[in-house]
Amino acid sequence: MISIKNLHKSFGDLEVLKGIDLEVELGKVIVIIGPSGSGKTTLLRCLNLLEIPSSGAIEIDDHLMNFNGKEIPQKKIVSFRSLTGMVFQNYNLFPHKTALENVMEGPVIVKGIPKKQAKEKAIQLLNKVGLADKIDDYPFQLSGGQQQRVGIARAMGIEPKVMLFDEPTSALDPELVGDVLQVMKDLAEEGMTMVVVTHEMRFAKEVADEIVFIDHGEIVEKGTPNEIFTHPQHERTRRFLEQIHPLSNNNEH
Repeated sequence: MISIKNLHKSFGDLEVLKGIDLEVELGKVIVIIGPSGSGKTTLLRCLNLLEIPSSGAIEIDDHLMNFNGKEIPQKKIVSFRSLTGMVFQNYNLFPHKTALENVMEGPVIVKGIPKKQAKEKAIQLLNKVGLADKIDDYPFQLSGGQQQRVGIARAMGIEPKVMLFDEPTSALDPELVGDVLQVMKDLAEEGMTMVVVTHEMRFAKEVADEIVFIDHGEIVEKGTPNEIFTHPQHERTRRFLEQIHPLSNNNEH
């Protein structure tokens, strides 16, 4: 479904991704964890070409992109990006558009879907994320959690093959986090392929099919939630988890 091969990304002299190899199967939820500055967000942004990788290859749903330093035509970037729906840390909604208009924007502009059809679909999606009564509200009239749920509905509007979440709850007040995570859990249960960068370890434990620990631009370790949280094999993984999530078997020698 998603295949990432030897992916590198540098910003000037700073190499942020150092040869990432990762496979994501259809319908699976992959949760990426790691310290700040480890390259997690850069990897997500490379997956939907908000950042163009320096080298390597990404394949999504039989659409292959090779990166070799040559400029990629904008039309090709837009086409590849439409395979992914991205949910950002800070909502990124259009402030002058209602919740409904925000969700309609992608299908109409990116996919060329007629407005009437896009409106019907947008109403369905807002209902799905529990915001049927907020379709005419503007972002400033919504709580952070509601804005993020509009963001999820908007990302779903283009019918992506995979959903990418970049720490979707990190900007929310604690009491608003649960609603957003519940929407994500519902999507996972429906079989949506998802790649999630998060610090919500309980969500990772409950929902992920695979946990990927990244540090200094490299995949240090990957495994099931039970393997990673209970028996991490690498010392760097163990140190990271002990800081944020006490290990279940931390008395084990």
